[in-house]
Amino acid sequence: MTAAILNGRTMSAELKNELRQEVQRYEHRYGHVPGLAIVLVEGDAASGFYSKAILKIAREIGAAARLEPLPAQTTAEELRAALLRLNSDESVHGIIVQMPLPAHLPQELVANTIAPEKDIDGISPKNAGNLCLGLPSFQPSTAAAVIEILERGKIQLEGKHVVVLGRSNVVGKPLALLLLQKNATVTICHSRTPNLASFTRQADVLVAAVGRATMVKAEMVRPGATVIDVGTNALPEGGMVGDVDYATVQEVAGAITPVPGGVGPLTNALLFKQCIAAAWQQAAQRTEAR
Repeated sequence: MTAAILNGRTMSAELKNELRQEVQRYEHRYGHVPGLAIVLVEGDAASGFYSKAILKIAREIGAAARLEPLPAQTTAEELRAALLRLNSDESVHGIIVQMPLPAHLPQELVANTIAPEKDIDGISPKNAGNLCLGLPSFQPSTAAAVIEILERGKIQLEGKHVVVLGRSNVVGKPLALLLLQKNATVTICHSRTPNLASFTRQADVLVAAVGRATMVKAEMVRPGATVIDVGTNALPEGGMVGDVDYATVQEVAGAITPVPGGVGPLTNALLFKQCIAAAWQQAAQRTEAR
């Protein structure tokens, strides 16, 4: 058995077509397009690469996006001031801050400063709390991308056992909450979980998000399971692999995401899905306030 490929690039193209139409609908109504600000504290090459990818999507769907570069020596107060300025800018409907930040800048500063209504990556206490309570919220884009790829791939979640490898605040924890909303039974495993394979072999859907290259082997996967690989691990000789040993696991799984070309292409597109939603919400709030 060779697994069906859950092609994130194809799904991302479909989503971008939908977003392009939504941007046009918003522009027709309000005379301007949804706007995204990308705060980039210089010093991390990967963050610069991801920022360019986000700007490219904006051009493809007709949205507005701008880079807000800050020098590597930016102070916490300067970062806070930049975020407050964007919070009050009505042309900006969504704000993201590229991670990781330099060591001297606390990540909680970002979470506590971004206006929740513009926090389209779901890192603020309000959005995180609403997600936990099952209330409307913006969601971390990578976690949301996993749900998107499962739904577009027509993978049933209700009543299924989903095992999530990883407990980060940006993928593992929010993904578990999103899966619970879909009526899945969820198990979270992490670095202190003993006998890991005894859990992974029970999974109808296995999600790997630990940042360890090819750690998930074929013997850890139940035959026919769906395997979602969130990992992006750079190889010393160049190239990239996921957390799943793709070559062997695809012979066991029923469906699998490749790396690259799986979850990644959907993640950035989902930022704009949430940015457009934020723009509609903010426009409605301004109308009510008048």
